[in-house]
Amino acid sequence: MSQKNIAGYMCSLCKKVFDAGDELYTCPEDGGNLDVLLDYDEINSCCSPQTIMDSRESSLWRYLPLLPVSDPGGQDTPIHQAGFTPTYALDGLKKELGINNFWLKDESRNPTASFKDRASAVVVARALEIKADVVVTASTGNAGAALAGMSAAVGQKAVIFAPKTAPQAKIAQLLVFGARVILVDGNYDQAFDLTIEAAKEFGWYCRNTGFNPFTAEGKKTAAFEIWEQVIKPNKLNKPLSVFIPVGDGNIISGIHKGFKDLAALGWLDIFPRLFGVQTVGSAAIANAFFAGNETIIPVEASTIADSISVDLPRDGVRAVRAVTQTDGAYITVEDNDSLKAIAELGRFGVFAEPAGATAFAGFKKALKTGLVHGDDPILVLNTGSGLKDVRAAMQAVHEAPVIKPTLDALKTFLKG
Repeated sequence: MSQKNIAGYMCSLCKKVFDAGDELYTCPEDGGNLDVLLDYDEINSCCSPQTIMDSRESSLWRYLPLLPVSDPGGQDTPIHQAGFTPTYALDGLKKELGINNFWLKDESRNPTASFKDRASAVVVARALEIKADVVVTASTGNAGAALAGMSAAVGQKAVIFAPKTAPQAKIAQLLVFGARVILVDGNYDQAFDLTIEAAKEFGWYCRNTGFNPFTAEGKKTAAFEIWEQVIKPNKLNKPLSVFIPVGDGNIISGIHKGFKDLAALGWLDIFPRLFGVQTVGSAAIANAFFAGNETIIPVEASTIADSISVDLPRDGVRAVRAVTQTDGAYITVEDNDSLKAIAELGRFGVFAEPAGATAFAGFKKALKTGLVHGDDPILVLNTGSGLKDVRAAMQAVHEAPVIKPTLDALKTFLKG
């Protein structure tokens, strides 16, 4: 069924449509990102919102009728645990900030502890369909760990190129999952380009974010969950404002695609507002938004939030449109704001990686500057676990004291 859901592919720049049977990454005419076009009539003929909500599947595969791939199998493996992550109301945080309706969607609960499991699960399913021998990707850690983990679950070979500066906890995941890991003496963008060259040379299937159109199809499932977990049950009468950390732009463009799919199906009454958050040191997409255009000019990225540290975003145009077309905005924050946000979220039971904390820091700035208000429904997306980058987490808190193992020493410390 999934194959007939694909009506074709459309270039996001020139709008040229390509046949569903074409194996393409980007538009051969101008290099634009491709949108997967779904057969909405076919989906509506066999599926309804109630069908989805009645599903007993507790992963992103509950949305299989809305995906352009077949079920990859492995029901008892981690690939069938990706997605359907929890959404928390965090009442204590709402009270502290003086806001009425707030949710945090915690992607750290994915099998490899990040949002990137969504894209990798769908790309691996596609790789199985086209009988790809090897799937390859460039990554600062999370996307690679996700590909390695999802591939291991179904016996798919994976090769990961990562900058040698990637956090060690993330490199450890790649190795433990059994992927072939090659560290690059360069940055993410150089690893990205090398991955594309290697895929062409060796016939590997390339998962690269903002390059393979099926990555956005995996990431859009977060929009389906936000619709099912927050929008519908709370019967919101105004747009939900969603705050998303942005690096290469593929997460926010994927979530935008998910909401557009729901609207095209007639299942979404009020379209959410999307807010992209970047750090000041890696703000190529935000810069384009502030300039009022879609021209993405590379930067020399430098930020503690390695997951969103990108010189040249590969999905920048769609990422700009995700906010301009939804009455949203881009917000930039300092690295120190992200570190403070790690500690702040931690006080309410959420251990966020720097990128996820950046989204929360952006929300607080938006609240302070009047982009959103206390009575607006708000959702912040935490994209990964703080355990991914313990070094950054330790910068967000005070060091634990060391005392002698005696009661007197404890009393002395407590008095101090």
